[in-house]
Amino acid sequence: MSKKSIILVTGGSGLVGRAIQEIVLLEKRTDETWIFLSSKDVDLCDYDSTKKVFEKYQPTHVIHLAAMVGGLFHNMSHNLDFLRNNLKINDNVLQISFETKVQKVVSCLSTCIFPDKTEYPIDETMVHNGPPHPSNFGYSYAKRLIDIQNKAYNQQHGCMFTSVIPCNVFGPHDNYNLESSHVIPGLIRKLHDTIQKGGTTFNVMGTGKPLRQFIYSLDLAKLFLWVLREYKEIEPIILSVDEQSEVSIKELANEIAKAFDFTGDIVFDTTKADGQYKKTASNAKLRKYLPDFEFTPFSVAIKHSVDWYRQNYKTARN
Repeated sequence: MSKKSIILVTGGSGLVGRAIQEIVLLEKRTDETWIFLSSKDVDLCDYDSTKKVFEKYQPTHVIHLAAMVGGLFHNMSHNLDFLRNNLKINDNVLQISFETKVQKVVSCLSTCIFPDKTEYPIDETMVHNGPPHPSNFGYSYAKRLIDIQNKAYNQQHGCMFTSVIPCNVFGPHDNYNLESSHVIPGLIRKLHDTIQKGGTTFNVMGTGKPLRQFIYSLDLAKLFLWVLREYKEIEPIILSVDEQSEVSIKELANEIAKAFDFTGDIVFDTTKADGQYKKTASNAKLRKYLPDFEFTPFSVAIKHSVDWYRQNYKTARN
């Protein structure tokens, strides 16, 4: 990175953006200026609006987090919206980064972009090996195209555009809207509401059997900063906890109940869809670079996340 770096973060008010902001504040570096943008600051679907923001701040580096995102059921009913909006956002950010001579862009992908039918564990070489799960094909194809664009910008113009692929992220400042949230914030909100109403049954959609790897947002933020400052490849890198850290949705529900000190019943609604059964990711590439990186223990991270929501639910994204 250059001596004086200006880092623009799209989606800066979201889960990962707020986590990066927290880590940056702790670091107190004097050689970096950080700008965290939210959807209130710029409409990234609009080229002119995006161009004005880049011209205003003149970033040397970009962390591209902004996206239209949602949980399983929101994805299933809005695949076209997810496809079109994310294509616009990504194309504007990458093209304008090229036009304004941004030195490096790190974009955020997702493990859900991988093929539905595949071998496990999945790794960075397998992104384009087959169709994604049909429940979220719109979002998945839009995100896959970032990897294609990164390689094309590098081949044609020599741009240092790369991407990371986190496993399922959770932590403070998440989206707790029951219609569009991911599984952890959705379950935290649901159990909190149940307890507030004096309920004794924690209802969880699905069988509880699907397996997931979850990464705490503050751990992911630290890894994002390493990628921004040190990672030299165009090829994406998976940012995930180790394979043995995979947990079932049932285990997750139990951990959330424990964090709330909830002693009622946990009931799984087996009439609801489970989504993809598993999408185990290999972090072998990350471990080659950072063999000693320590992830926050899952139970500790869940407790932090639950405590944050209990303290901030009135102003959280509900």
